[in-house]
Amino acid sequence: MLPPIVQAGHPVLRQQAAEYSGQLRSSELEELILLMRRVMHDAPGVGLAAPQLGIPLQLAVLEDRYDVDPETAAVRGRAPLEFLAIVNPSYKAVGHGSAAFYEGCLSLQGLQAVVSRPDRVHLDFTDPGGMPRQQEFSGWQARIVQHETDHLRGMLYIDKAELRSLSTNAEYGARWCHPDIRLAGQELGFLPDTPSA
Repeated sequence: MLPPIVQAGHPVLRQQAAEYSGQLRSSELEELILLMRRVMHDAPGVGLAAPQLGIPLQLAVLEDRYDVDPETAAVRGRAPLEFLAIVNPSYKAVGHGSAAFYEGCLSLQGLQAVVSRPDRVHLDFTDPGGMPRQQEFSGWQARIVQHETDHLRGMLYIDKAELRSLSTNAEYGARWCHPDIRLAGQELGFLPDTPSA
């Protein structure tokens, strides 16, 4: 049986996770990464941070192999992301571009909201074997990297979200699951050029 995913309101999701510095034997770290991947797939999701399992360590797993229609993939810059485990990650924006799309979280079940994020980021991290790595991500992959790394800083996507866009999954699916957010912004009044009354 898989462990439950910690939900919003649990203190571990609001704490700065501890830097990983060998607290686990390599075999234990490997087992934890495999477990996190299984939980992520079972949810299903495209990322999971250790605090979401109640473990306050700077560790996350990422993988996006879901098929999406070509229009959505093009608008959102969504391409497959091969499995990656990141330890002690930190990111910084590359350039000044940003993208705003609906985003959900396995620790805020049943809700989605629009979050504007840098559309390209540079990630510094350590791989599970202890080797320092650097990698650049763009589009939807950059969004996943930022979302999971934010978890390790005690931040949830809702902290950065446009709150007027907050929707249940059912409402999102029925009304706002278009490739872009223009219609949702017009109807819910959260784009800068729409009235907020």
